[in-house]
Amino acid sequence: MTEQRDSEKSKLSFDKEALLLIDDHEEEVSVDGKTVRKRGIYLLPNLFTTAALFSGFFAIISGMHGNFENAAIAIFAAMVFDGLDGRVARLMNAQSKFGAEYDSLADMVSFGVAPALVVFSWALVDLGKFGWAVSFIYVACAALRLARFNTQIDTADKNYFTGLASPAAAAVMAGLVWVSAEEGWVEQGIHFEIEVFAGLLMAVCGMLMILNVRYSSFKGIDFRGRVPFVVMIAVVFVFGLVSVDPARVLLAAAMIYALSGPVQAIYRRFK
Repeated sequence: MTEQRDSEKSKLSFDKEALLLIDDHEEEVSVDGKTVRKRGIYLLPNLFTTAALFSGFFAIISGMHGNFENAAIAIFAAMVFDGLDGRVARLMNAQSKFGAEYDSLADMVSFGVAPALVVFSWALVDLGKFGWAVSFIYVACAALRLARFNTQIDTADKNYFTGLASPAAAAVMAGLVWVSAEEGWVEQGIHFEIEVFAGLLMAVCGMLMILNVRYSSFKGIDFRGRVPFVVMIAVVFVFGLVSVDPARVLLAAAMIYALSGPVQAIYRRFK
């Protein structure tokens, strides 16, 4: 009789959950060495992830309508939100498997698909098969980069990335589009040489994402600790420098970071 009642209760619970339109998320976490099942998700970190996802989607829509400056700015906005969600989760001790997977999918849209479609609409659409081929290479490399990162997240050195991070690669391409929009190349038409350069640069950024080259992750920076006063002066100087010419300064910073990995690898090899 007891087994029959337990079976009926289990069936009733299953039928009740089946009537729910959206099931509540539940995942296993380790607490003091014990496996505990917790329901629900953390709100604040996932809000930032959603904002990053929306920025990437907005960049795609803007690029499709020819608003390339807005598209480039939206990709940089996605980078800001993407940087905040992880740090907020760590500060709140609110890391979760759901958050990690959601962040990875949002990165694929904001830093994989969005830059490829924006650059394709801006410069590569007239290059035929070469244009969509390099766009696909970039998207595929971004997917491979994120998949490798997810499988190595528990074993890799936290201070370094293996391969160029997808937000940094997206910053290079978005910076190029932003500068071109300010130069008026969109309205006046783009020269064939610039179209080819954009395609080759996209292919190079895609390959850098999957190469076995180390990049500094800057995750060792302690935002909660005390720093010398001169550090705050340097931060003010950086903000002032960016405000003078955001498009060119951000593009230069992204290019320097993208080149830092191969340059350091060559230096270590010959040293």
